[in-house]
Amino acid sequence: MDEASKTRAIWTDFERGLIRGKGIDIGCGPDPVAPDVRRFDIDDGDANRITQFVHEQFDYVYSSHCLEHMHDAATALAEWWALVRPGGHLIFAVPDEDLYEQGVFPSRFNSDHKATFTLSKARSWSPVSRNVLDLVRALPGANVLSIALHDHGYDRRLLRFGPIPQPGGMEGFLVRVYRGLRRRGLPALGLVESRLARYQAVDQTLRPGVLAQIQCIVRKEHE
Repeated sequence: MDEASKTRAIWTDFERGLIRGKGIDIGCGPDPVAPDVRRFDIDDGDANRITQFVHEQFDYVYSSHCLEHMHDAATALAEWWALVRPGGHLIFAVPDEDLYEQGVFPSRFNSDHKATFTLSKARSWSPVSRNVLDLVRALPGANVLSIALHDHGYDRRLLRFGPIPQPGGMEGFLVRVYRGLRRRGLPALGLVESRLARYQAVDQTLRPGVLAQIQCIVRKEHE
């Protein structure tokens, strides 16, 4: 949901200053990082193998919430890195596995996610976890300028980590009845909804201004 726009809204002058010159936005959809950026999306080719479709380098390469859809994050990131000219920057954002997937894979909010991401930790609950710091350190000539967790607007009280047990017995019966009535137009009952919250996982990133992502900025010092 317009993650690039939500990210730009919290940027400082440092980040905004990097979005100048010739740039490409990989996987931008209808929400490019800048009006004059070159847009690359599914109709333009396979972002896993982007160098087969794009044969030039850029002052900045930007991607918001695309890397998690790639078949192999390290290979795709190396392809994107090849598009960055020396002295240029790679800027990308991916969902944070604890805040977004919330301890469940395949992702319950986006079944197309092929990897989960963490800033850098020794052990993860996810079988497909990738440390962002390890990924960018493997890029030749990479100078990591910034790597940060963006959790703006995120309410950790709503986080439901791991599989959520569903109610059984009489409570389970009443929950099913209530949900059936809601589908038929019954107005939401605040007291019941608050009790049901324990049985529901929420994708908070669908809400305006809420982020649950890792942003990384890397400068290419040399080829």
